[in-house]
Amino acid sequence: MDCDAFYASVEKRDRPELADKPVIIGGGRRGVVSTCCYIARIRGVRSAMPMFKALELCPDAVVIKGRMDLYVEVSKQVRALMEELTPAIEPLSLDEAFLDLTGTARLHGAPPAVMLARLTRRMRDEIGITGSIGLSHNKFLAKIASDLDKPRGFSVIGRAETEDFLAPQAVGIIWGVGIVGQEALKKAGINTIADLKRWDRADLSRRFGSMGERLWHLARGQDRRSVNARRPVKSISKETTFHENTADQGTLDGHLWRLSEQVSDRAKAKEMAGRVVTLKLKRADFSTITRRHALSDPTQMADRIYREARSLLDATGNTGPARLIGVGISDLVPGDQADRGGDLLDPNAGRRHEAERATDAIRARFGKDAIQKGRALR
Repeated sequence: MDCDAFYASVEKRDRPELADKPVIIGGGRRGVVSTCCYIARIRGVRSAMPMFKALELCPDAVVIKGRMDLYVEVSKQVRALMEELTPAIEPLSLDEAFLDLTGTARLHGAPPAVMLARLTRRMRDEIGITGSIGLSHNKFLAKIASDLDKPRGFSVIGRAETEDFLAPQAVGIIWGVGIVGQEALKKAGINTIADLKRWDRADLSRRFGSMGERLWHLARGQDRRSVNARRPVKSISKETTFHENTADQGTLDGHLWRLSEQVSDRAKAKEMAGRVVTLKLKRADFSTITRRHALSDPTQMADRIYREARSLLDATGNTGPARLIGVGISDLVPGDQADRGGDLLDPNAGRRHEAERATDAIRARFGKDAIQKGRALR
């Protein structure tokens, strides 16, 4: 199940006057498009497109800054409806998930197709957004089916018709085969799934390595991956794109703290901690700098994440104005393993951590804006 233009749909739900207008979710002219409604997509606007280019294609678009807290809440409402059908749910993002409905027909007294139609109707009536369904006998085909007739699509690929359906499709329909992959296949004379299927399995593996083995199976509609309801989170990160490129250290520092605090909040909410802190910078020419540092022990504290990220920023030197900055943690472990020991090189770290925990308690009671650090106001 894939929600239709999720962020934009939520905004149109809350502002009915936008129903027939092109809506773009994202930052100012210096940012990028997070997502957009289908009216804007008809004009050529796409996710991750620079905002200035999107507004050239669609100058009458209504640009709205995203409200992530709201989107998370709506996503939870959709998830609650899905959980009434099956506990076997593997989320791919806030607005998309695989559901395994094997064996649920007897429980619900209706086949999966009927239950999914009821799900999308309830999403529309109770939550005010729409979604598209792809129903098939494995994840590969279900994903393809969900994209066939958006928005408000409902497509089924049956087991018996799988190979006939796939044969004329371009290889780009395969999830994970992007522009580079398509070019590599094209050089080998492979443009469609039928072309791919004519290749010998060993020859595909020799030519394309592990990707060739995967493509041999997918060309036949074979995918043994199960729906994993406990897919582990590999990293937690946040980033922001500036309205104007900046090299001002005070501005960068303020954003660095706010992002570190947001990463920390998510880590604490998920009861996780990270052993590696990552800094991401995108420069004015769109080149990206990424720096990482492995910690002696995992952390979920905003203060420590910020200090490590700040050290990484200082170590990058003068890289010129930045258009984006991001912070993240990875190599995640359970939260009860975090911040156990002291820091002999920083004897004040323990006091700062106690202050942070007290701050968390105040924010939990009075709201997240009840108390802030001065550097967050830069």
